[in-house]
Amino acid sequence: MKLLEARFVTSAADARGIPADGVPHIALIGRSNVGKSSIINALARRTLARTSAAPGKTRLANLYRFALDGGPGGPGRWSVYLADLPGYGYARGGQASVAELRKIAEEYFRGFEDASSSPSALRGVLQLVDARHPGLQPDLDAATWLESLGTEHAVLATKVDKLARSERDRKLKEFERKLGTAALPVSAASGEGLDDLWTLIARLSR
Repeated sequence: MKLLEARFVTSAADARGIPADGVPHIALIGRSNVGKSSIINALARRTLARTSAAPGKTRLANLYRFALDGGPGGPGRWSVYLADLPGYGYARGGQASVAELRKIAEEYFRGFEDASSSPSALRGVLQLVDARHPGLQPDLDAATWLESLGTEHAVLATKVDKLARSERDRKLKEFERKLGTAALPVSAASGEGLDDLWTLIARLSR
């Protein structure tokens, strides 16, 4: 699989800002500061998304378009949007800001509810969780919400480079038990799991 292009496209506050050009979408959700922007940068192999140590930095649905050649399904060029949605669980500005960010995420998903009116489609959701903290209530609540959407989704356990091997195995088993599905271990810092992540994205997109 060869990366041909990676670029920032737009920031959307509601469904009207979502590109409708026939290119499939994959949404990234997760708690604030879980590493969504870092994963996007690692996939792009350069800095596309702004990262910050302060949680609650992403306040819009930020869309990035990737163009690739090859991968699962055979040769050929294909494209996908990765949508970095505002993090749940924290926002500067208190509960009013939390409600505002939740609304932006809900508006993004609402934009795909009537598939007949949009040539683009939401093909999947990647829920990012911090590998060091299995079973946090916001992650469990988000997983339950994803189940209600009826959209295919997968779990990525980020920051696995910060765990010892024995501790990582234990944490991943705990994630699988509490979320009901195995989590793909990934690290934006070391690059671990990125090839498997591209394989997952390609499968969801086609």
